[in-house]
Amino acid sequence: MLARSALRPDGVADTALVFAVDVVEGLTASPKRIPAKYFYDATGSQLFQQITELPEYYPTRTEMQILTSRRQQLGALLPSGAALVEFGSGSTEKARIVLQAAAFAVYVPVDISGDFLAEEVSRLKGDLPQLLVLPVAGDFVEPFVLPAEARARLRVGFFPGSTIGNFEPFQACAFLRHIAGVLGADATLIVGVDLVKDPETLFKAYNDSQGITARFNRNVLVRMNRELGANFDPCAFEHHAFYNRELSRIEMHLASRKRQKVRVAGRTIELRAGETIHTENSYKYTVDTFAALAQGAGWVSRAVFTDPRHYFSIHVLVPDPTAPRSRAEGSVRPS
Repeated sequence: MLARSALRPDGVADTALVFAVDVVEGLTASPKRIPAKYFYDATGSQLFQQITELPEYYPTRTEMQILTSRRQQLGALLPSGAALVEFGSGSTEKARIVLQAAAFAVYVPVDISGDFLAEEVSRLKGDLPQLLVLPVAGDFVEPFVLPAEARARLRVGFFPGSTIGNFEPFQACAFLRHIAGVLGADATLIVGVDLVKDPETLFKAYNDSQGITARFNRNVLVRMNRELGANFDPCAFEHHAFYNRELSRIEMHLASRKRQKVRVAGRTIELRAGETIHTENSYKYTVDTFAALAQGAGWVSRAVFTDPRHYFSIHVLVPDPTAPRSRAEGSVRPS
């Protein structure tokens, strides 16, 4: 996810080419994999929104409860008149709580799904007409330049939803450095982090009884058929999700039901019966292990909020004054 981009000569990323390159590289690797960011086309974003409302899926509900119950305390930690920059915004439900917690002047939602982003921004502008909303459609792990109106103010980063767990730990560290480069000095960062808990609760959260998570997982095959000229049969793949206790992570895979050959982006890919395509990891942290990871990326904890069951945590981070200064803001490529 933090690898190089494919670029046109003018330096602008060709998203279709990047998608094709990432998919071919992933499906010709051993074991096979697809970056989780490609879940989120319009259909994938809608399916994920449905997942967040499932009774088994606790993260969204729990994070919303923490944000709501600790809104006043959170607001006291945030500067007035700042710009809120949300990385991978998706639904603006959580951002609305943060926006109401402090007197923000500017909101910059950054998301790879342009259509879904446009819908959310339209609703938000109608509800909060006094707020300057400046969406950025793009891959938030890649370098991007903040709008001038946001660069002129103190910045608060917002990265909710436990999405930090989708990165390998070394990638998470690199991404947190990337955020520091985007936000600049004197920034504040709010991060949602899912916590280690009993494996049964984790298993149910990623294997819902209605099969929506399975549809979400298979939708990446549908997207490749549509955008890359592939010929995947989604029904020829099973959704597998399980907790890897040793690595403290949920793994999601698509398992081939049979021996098969598929064409994608002009390449033929062979799969054995039972062979899997690894589509997502979701690492679970303790409060202390995440604080240590953040410190390694140049951030220190100012506050941590959790729910009564300690299922989920929200970390408020600020730059570590003893850490080396990050590279120029707005133009940082994660390493």
